[in-house]
Amino acid sequence: MTKHHVGVIQAGSSLFDTPRTLERMAAHCEAAAEQAIDLVVFPEAYIGGYPKGLDFGTRVGIRTPEGRDDFLRYWKSAIEVPGPETGRIGSFAAMMKAYLVVGVIERDGATLYCTALFFAPDGSLLAKHRKVMPTASERLVWGQGDGSTLPVLDTPVGRIGAAICWENYMPALRQTLYGKGINLWCAPTVDERDMWQSSMRHIAYEGRTFVLSACQYLTRADAPEDYDGIQGKDPSTVLIRGGSVIVGPMGDVLAGPVYGKEAIITAEIDLCDTIRGKYDLDVAGHYARPDIFELTVNETPRRPLAFSVDGGRQEAVSQMNALPIREQDMREGSIE
Repeated sequence: MTKHHVGVIQAGSSLFDTPRTLERMAAHCEAAAEQAIDLVVFPEAYIGGYPKGLDFGTRVGIRTPEGRDDFLRYWKSAIEVPGPETGRIGSFAAMMKAYLVVGVIERDGATLYCTALFFAPDGSLLAKHRKVMPTASERLVWGQGDGSTLPVLDTPVGRIGAAICWENYMPALRQTLYGKGINLWCAPTVDERDMWQSSMRHIAYEGRTFVLSACQYLTRADAPEDYDGIQGKDPSTVLIRGGSVIVGPMGDVLAGPVYGKEAIITAEIDLCDTIRGKYDLDVAGHYARPDIFELTVNETPRRPLAFSVDGGRQEAVSQMNALPIREQDMREGSIE
């Protein structure tokens, strides 16, 4: 079966309130379930939030106590993977009977990562992708992922992978996903600019893949009263205006973009269109020139520490990234 119903959900977080965000996510998933969608994509940093406008008290050579408190609050709103919140999100996928991709802020020790999680229709957590290159001030609060979390999942609805926000501008990362045979390119983002639409169409056309880009729609009302963002206090102020879109393998816009509101947008797709498109352009196949160009991808997990035991080298397992993705292996405990 090559024809499927896919969708993206444009929605905002409740900043620094993960339980509330999960309640909002549940409502969106219930609405999506009524439309019998096979694959649902949520925006970047949906769980844990995208703190647009905060500076975390940092200038060159200066960190303030207030900024450290902002980071602590952000850390507390992040989630462990796996953890109780991933179990809850998995239940949403099971309720929809759909594959689910969602952006989260992942807590691993004291470090945060901007991560995309992949869930199966039975609710199981299949894989994760950590954003390899946080952009600009994001580097104040997010660590860098490594090559060990660049999955493309072979599923009954297609080969699913994800590039988060400005990762979509990294040619080597794009070529890596093309080389893995991706045909359902998920692009969780908070990039609301008009140029983003051109980029999504370019990637779809370049990779001859379907692109599902989910952007947040976030207002100042979604943040707490003491949220000291540069945009001010007016609850009607739009922090992220949306722009979610679904694009076909020839660069044609199938649904969206939608701005200025929360929304579910959907499209009927035929995976055979990706093969039709590659008839004349397959950048990881007949249109490549491996005799001239070569790309090496290091997929080795890069953990902070390695211990030597009896003269041998043993990787540290203190970081959550070293654990298999199974809910029964969830590590308990948090700082309140």
